[in-house]
Amino acid sequence: MSMTTATNVSTYFTLYGILGVDEKAQLLITFLWLNYWWVNEYVSWDPVQCGTNKISLPRDKFWVPDIVINEFMDENTAPKVPYVYLYSTGVVHDAKPVRVVSSCNLDIYTFPFDIQNCTLTFNSYLHYSTDIEIFLGKTAENITKYSKQVITTMGEWELLDITSHKNIISSSSGPHIDELVFHIRVRRRATLYVVNLLIPSCFLITVDLFSFLLPPQAVDRSSFKMTLILGYTVFLLIMNDLLPITGNTIPLINVFFSLCLALMVASLLETILVTNLLSCSANFSSVPRWVQVFVLQILALLVCMPRKTKETKGSGKQFCERDMKLNTVVAQQKAADGLPGEKGPAVDSMAVQELRSLGRDLQAIRLHVEQQQGDSKSSEEWIQCRLLKVKPPKLLFIFISVLMHAPCSSLMVNCSQPDLPSLLEALTPVFTLSSIRPVMNTSTPTRVSIDFTMYGILGVDEKAQILTTYIWQDLTWRNEFVEWDPEQCGSAWITIPRKLLWTPDVVINECMEQNSAPFVPYTYVYHDGFVYDGQPVRVVSSCRLDIYTFPFDTQNCSFTFNSYLLRMAAMEIRHTLTAEEILQYSKDVMATMGEWYLVGLTAETLHSAASDGEAYQFVRFFVSVKRRSTLYVVNLLIPSCLLITVDLFSFLLSPHSGDRSFFKVTLILGYTVFLLIMNDLLPVSGDRIPLMNVFLCLCLALMMTSLLETILITNLLFGSAHYSPVPRWVRVFVLHILGRLVWLPPKSRMQETTVIQNPAAQDINVPSRVEENNEAPEQKGPLDEDKALQELRSLGRDLEALKLQMKRQLSAEEWIQVGFIIDRLLFLLYILFISASFITIIFFWLK
Repeated sequence: MSMTTATNVSTYFTLYGILGVDEKAQLLITFLWLNYWWVNEYVSWDPVQCGTNKISLPRDKFWVPDIVINEFMDENTAPKVPYVYLYSTGVVHDAKPVRVVSSCNLDIYTFPFDIQNCTLTFNSYLHYSTDIEIFLGKTAENITKYSKQVITTMGEWELLDITSHKNIISSSSGPHIDELVFHIRVRRRATLYVVNLLIPSCFLITVDLFSFLLPPQAVDRSSFKMTLILGYTVFLLIMNDLLPITGNTIPLINVFFSLCLALMVASLLETILVTNLLSCSANFSSVPRWVQVFVLQILALLVCMPRKTKETKGSGKQFCERDMKLNTVVAQQKAADGLPGEKGPAVDSMAVQELRSLGRDLQAIRLHVEQQQGDSKSSEEWIQCRLLKVKPPKLLFIFISVLMHAPCSSLMVNCSQPDLPSLLEALTPVFTLSSIRPVMNTSTPTRVSIDFTMYGILGVDEKAQILTTYIWQDLTWRNEFVEWDPEQCGSAWITIPRKLLWTPDVVINECMEQNSAPFVPYTYVYHDGFVYDGQPVRVVSSCRLDIYTFPFDTQNCSFTFNSYLLRMAAMEIRHTLTAEEILQYSKDVMATMGEWYLVGLTAETLHSAASDGEAYQFVRFFVSVKRRSTLYVVNLLIPSCLLITVDLFSFLLSPHSGDRSFFKVTLILGYTVFLLIMNDLLPVSGDRIPLMNVFLCLCLALMMTSLLETILITNLLFGSAHYSPVPRWVRVFVLHILGRLVWLPPKSRMQETTVIQNPAAQDINVPSRVEENNEAPEQKGPLDEDKALQELRSLGRDLEALKLQMKRQLSAEEWIQVGFIIDRLLFLLYILFISASFITIIFFWLK
């Protein structure tokens, strides 16, 4: 009855169901039974006289408090209850179900063993504490106990407890605001996550551990590890869909998966290195001294693998012994041949020439074998290193006609008594004018002040090019039909339903959907005619998103406030707070800590000409939001880079085995999975292709090129013996120019010259030997001398055939060297590409 008396609203709720938690959007979805109790001082009766002490009546026939839940981000979709209970004492009981979609700062660091603490803040959206005070109707312990008894959901989340406290927020512009805050603690049931994710993951890790028992010589070991890595990338991609994208902390389970993937990649690279040492160490230089000391002596002792004892190498001595034995045999042969008598000079000369020619060929072959054996001396040491490792027409026409000739002054409202019913009755004539703009002269523009606070960033839909936010919108204007004396009417302000007053048709041009935020029915009207209208708005706005630098992108979206119909001559729009003040306050009250966070806000007031030539005014705010990219990096970029690194190290696999091509095919299949998944994550935009898409496509192209190059080398290794000699331009451009650029100069031809182009061996003519062999029976001499010459000529023919075969091998080796140079060139290009990619990613991340 008195304006100085506040309405005491008692409230409590029952948590009937926990419907879910949306980690990515940072939302808690619950189902509540809300109860409000307050006293309507205008109603009372004698229950004995009336026959009842309570009655249920439609809610819309009574005043109800505008209590809202600040964290409520969506429309209440629960069944509507149209009635309230009215008691004989004037007490009103309003009970209704509410499906609450509330923002909650979720901490998923310990996922899936996390406990979330979410708040539900009850307060009057418009009224100060001098008008409405909120009290707790039940203790928090009773609310928790009863909620656990009636809760119907037994899903992923379980209720732990509910606590509450009262907040009094001071306001610099007027009285303080009353708030009642509930803290709801819920815990995730982690059993299914453990059974379906963690245990299979641990099994895969254990399998990778036991893969070390496979012999490195087996070609299945690298393919085995590559298959496990692909399985792990599938796990990481699944976790990317399950976990929220938040910039506060990275979940421990993500760290666990990433470390396991890194270890598996490291073990795969080690397997590649070991395979390379086993197959190609014979062509390496000797093991450096520091490697021998640090690896073979120090690390070997740490891992209980002491260095093998060196065996005495006696290659030179063995050849000397063979020479001595050969000389002894020759001497004995000579002694045996000398028994009958002395030989003729011609026969002795021919035998000596054959023996000398044969000796020079054998010496060249021995030098070639000695080099191979010398190269294999360091091979054992390298191999040993391998294991360490929002009316009435007639009356309206008459009123407008009167206004055109009326004096331009406000209507003074006279109250019969200084109380609210008298003030409301005095304002009734104003309510009949709610259809027209509240000015005494139609040439006077209505000045509307606009401000807003961004309370939450709910998400960005890159494909639909939509930004979804939750704002508190404040509009202020002057109604010239309203004015009263505060002392006469007993109050300087009054709250009345918005539908009884004229409200400006201010819209957000970019808004694409109807406002689904909770409805606030009241507005503040002050004695001087100023009207304050505040309401929450869920803004689904169009925004031109630039995803070129995804996931390190910053989006700049605009909110354009203007009258949808009225021109500037009828309505002027402005903003009272500065952009800096709006930005700072928005950051202070921001309730969402999801994928996006607010980084900047600017404002400008613009004028533009309409199609009818009249000007209209609008206020445009530019909102800058930045994506938190941490989990994109951990779950997408890092696994992708690891796979690229694996393909880089696959160049160390020996091309002699078919395992290298199968290995690369498996990697390419894994990369196609990545590209398909990224196609779902990235927007379909025709402006520019995101850098990440370019990066992945280039990686796929390089991997395809390396696979084709591997096929080429394999063909050269196994089929070059049947090719024609290397063309001269290929020999000059590839072997001599590219070979030196990639540190693979042409091999020295001394050994081949020694063996194949031995001048002494060229003196031997096979046909002449054949003729001599045919004429041998006609020569005179002892029978033993003829047999010796026949044996020497047979050896000569064998050496001649060996010489022709080695010529063909020389051509094959040149083709193989061409393949190795192309392989090394692609390897160096791979290193340059990966280095440039890593530097670019780090630059955009830190920027």
